Amino acid sequence: MKANTPPEDQAILGSPQYRTILGIRFFNGDGPQAIRQIEHGGLVVVPSGPGLKTLPYDKSYRESLLGADLVLADSGLMVLLWNLLERDSLRRLSGLEYLRDLLRQPDVRAPHGTLWVMPSTASAEKNLSWLRGQGVEVADDDLYIAPLYGKPVEDPALVELLNQRRPRHVMITLGGGVQEILGYYLKRNLTYLPAIHCTGAAIAFLSGDQVHIPVWADRMALGWLLRCLWRPQQYIPRYWEARKLVPLMLHERHRMPGV
Repeated sequence: MKANTPPEDQAILGSPQYRTILGIRFFNGDGPQAIRQIEHGGLVVVPSGPGLKTLPYDKSYRESLLGADLVLADSGLMVLLWNLLERDSLRRLSGLEYLRDLLRQPDVRAPHGTLWVMPSTASAEKNLSWLRGQGVEVADDDLYIAPLYGKPVEDPALVELLNQRRPRHVMITLGGGVQEILGYYLKRNLTYLPAIHCTGAAIAFLSGDQVHIPVWADRMALGWLLRCLWRPQQYIPRYWEARKLVPLMLHERHRMPGV
């Protein structure tokens, strides 16, 4: 590794490795390797570029990333900038790629092995239909429709349900900026530690609840473009905001910005 690599990264020299970027320790590996890292439980988050640019001022979001057990390098912009600035070879691992690999796991596919937290009944219908069509056994009581969260993001009813059911996996399919905070809240309040996967809209790209993102487009980090073409009024302003990540990366690199 390079001489300017932080001590915490130098101490983790095995494969897979990690990189500290903007104060967050990002995983550098593929989907199966990531799944092995979390097989005994923990919080997995997949921050986007628009989410990462809020690190200087969103304390709850920042704490959720710092408190996660595995942070995936999903942002194509962040990975591109990092590799250019550091002459590195950080591997992008998208939430969609991770979910595809996760859905191949027998304990995820088994009945009552996973509790799915979904944003609405309409989304749940499409997502469950697709999952069942793929042979994933999802019972009706394996589904939880999330309320509209305020601040702080808390859900005692979900905590109680999980403590009673104790599924091995919790799949949170909510929007970025909320799901990470909810996942961290669950990690701190549950009486046991499942694998909590904050995969966001990844399931919607497969089920048709959102625009379909083929494997080739995901590998080329073009999912943002397809979403912008699908709903320009909604997604162009969101991804335009991600430009603020560029000065953060240029000025801070390894350091947490604004802290």
